[in-house]
Amino acid sequence: MMRYIFQDRSANRGNIKGVFILAFFRLAHVFAVRKGTILWWLGMPIMIAYRLIVEYILGVGLRAKTRVGPGFKLEHGVGLVMNDQTILGKGVHLRHCTTIGCVKMPDGSQGPSPTIEDNVEVGANTVILGGITIGTNSKIGAGSVVVRDVPANSVVVGNPARVIKRLEMLKEVNSVESER
Repeated sequence: MMRYIFQDRSANRGNIKGVFILAFFRLAHVFAVRKGTILWWLGMPIMIAYRLIVEYILGVGLRAKTRVGPGFKLEHGVGLVMNDQTILGKGVHLRHCTTIGCVKMPDGSQGPSPTIEDNVEVGANTVILGGITIGTNSKIGAGSVVVRDVPANSVVVGNPARVIKRLEMLKEVNSVESER
């Protein structure tokens, strides 16, 4: 947990609000993922305080049981709404007024939520819905509505979002790093 907190702090350098929210999130997450255990019950006051302060007062809907990789960057955070089944990889960068969630199934149940892989940057006012995957090193333009998978190393924009550019340079850098 402490390693994640330090990586989040490094990613959010100069953003006191982001550092506070993510440190509080990491603490609440320790208890939230252990539902039904004694640790979950002991952490209940922390989870309640987290929900009141972060979600209701600060307006950042990052539920404590969401799976978030290290080095998460939260720019402004206001108006963020994220389904707790969403999975975020390492080094993800989210801006304000972003919605990441599931779609309702025909029978009324909750459908799958998005998986956002490593080093993805998401612009402000973006909506990402459904059981889709946003590939590594992709960039989602501001105001985009993403309802389909996004390949790795892509730039997508629009409503519905479409690939406008492939980031070949990043692909080459990643292949060199993976060979090491």
